[in-house]
Amino acid sequence: MASLSAPESAIEDPLVFKAAFPLLALLLMAYFATEPLGIPISLVTGAAALMLMAIAGRFWQGGRGAIISVSDVVRKAPWQIVLFSIGMYLVVYGLGNAGLTAYGAQVVGWLGQQGAVIATLGTGFLSAVVASIMNNMPSTLVGALAIDSAQVTDTTRELMIYANIIGNDLGPKFTPIGSLATLLWLHVLAEKDYKISWGQYMKVGLLITPPVLLVTLLALAFWLPVLNGW
Repeated sequence: MASLSAPESAIEDPLVFKAAFPLLALLLMAYFATEPLGIPISLVTGAAALMLMAIAGRFWQGGRGAIISVSDVVRKAPWQIVLFSIGMYLVVYGLGNAGLTAYGAQVVGWLGQQGAVIATLGTGFLSAVVASIMNNMPSTLVGALAIDSAQVTDTTRELMIYANIIGNDLGPKFTPIGSLATLLWLHVLAEKDYKISWGQYMKVGLLITPPVLLVTLLALAFWLPVLNGW
């Protein structure tokens, strides 16, 4: 332990580090404050990103004193992952127009007729598998639209809504492409010459995730009815 560097040595720019936390808190509050006004989330997030870039680049000082090169950050950003994410959204949107959402509503509707436990487990695992294939962000939207279109009771619908969220949170652990955050982390690690293969990732993910997902969904199926007094 004595030979390790001090933890604060990992902070390249103390000003950016100190500004990031209050900016993130402000960003969170801005999401709630701007939603009733109909302001797009992209504008709110983009404004926060520009503020952090301005601090990093010391734009008010003409760039003097900047430690982090904003141009390097922009140039070395993982644009291939951004393009992958956009492409995935376009594919999913096209599949939705081709009938994917309607088909999903039929499957979810059938699950809803099998009882609360089966509906919860089925929706959760279905969402998890879909998220691991098409990324959890578009998968969450597809699942929500399918559940909204399904002919099920209000009680079952509420269970399915939560199961969809849980499945899309845990499902990305099946494959590296299931989550944008995972792709970004793998890119960062690869830049540091620490590469994790698909086989390594899925070997651990498929071992740990299914039992965690099963226990979580069972807890939901039995806890939510008790909480709501059903």
